[in-house]
Amino acid sequence: MATLWNNVRGAGRLVALFSVIAWGAVTYAVCGSKRKDAVSKARWLQLTCRRSLRVLAVKVESRGEPAHGAVIVANHMSYLDILVIASLTPVVFVSKKEVRSWPLFGWFAEKAGTRFIDRSRRGDVARIGEEIGPVMAAGLTIVLFLEGTTTDGRDVLPFKASLLEPAVCNDWLVVPAGLVYAVPAGRSVQNEVCWWGDMTLAPHLWNFTTLPWVNARVAWGDPLKSSIADRKIFAGDLRRRVLELRNSLA
Repeated sequence: MATLWNNVRGAGRLVALFSVIAWGAVTYAVCGSKRKDAVSKARWLQLTCRRSLRVLAVKVESRGEPAHGAVIVANHMSYLDILVIASLTPVVFVSKKEVRSWPLFGWFAEKAGTRFIDRSRRGDVARIGEEIGPVMAAGLTIVLFLEGTTTDGRDVLPFKASLLEPAVCNDWLVVPAGLVYAVPAGRSVQNEVCWWGDMTLAPHLWNFTTLPWVNARVAWGDPLKSSIADRKIFAGDLRRRVLELRNSLA
């Protein structure tokens, strides 16, 4: 009976989620001419993410004020991180270029103004810096996942310092953030919320939708000046602060 109810719950949530996605696509198409600037795209993404979290029974708790007009650096465990952060404040993500080719989600990411980086090309960081400069000037917030990949949530991987170059060169404020998730007893954050390793998207998403509820908690750190000569030292300090914020929520 429990398996049957889980399947019913999952099917219902998937239908509701794709209804939200369809709503988002239609509103983007109808108001496309009004969504050419980064601010409008970020607000559209924020509203779509809020609706998506609602139908997925994900409750978001935020400790402290979300960052505005800064660079957010957070730990990365799942595609859910994107929905959670975007629901709290209008943001623009910097993502690996492979995301652009994902079915449906890649289209959404592109329309929301995501900047895609080719991490195999060292010079691509400079291009990204030029692209996000106007975004910061517009008062929006950039999100960087400096681990470079998702994890099972048990630790935070060393941060890749190269992506901090635009922030350091332009003296932008950087805000560390820690994320944790909780699920009902008997279910697993590590295997059912975190999406990592060789997990494939479709089976993971299906299993995720069968969870009765998910509690997402975010803790925001103090803004930091990025005017530091050594990016590696700055990256190490940011990782330490993200770990502290994450652990404070455990």
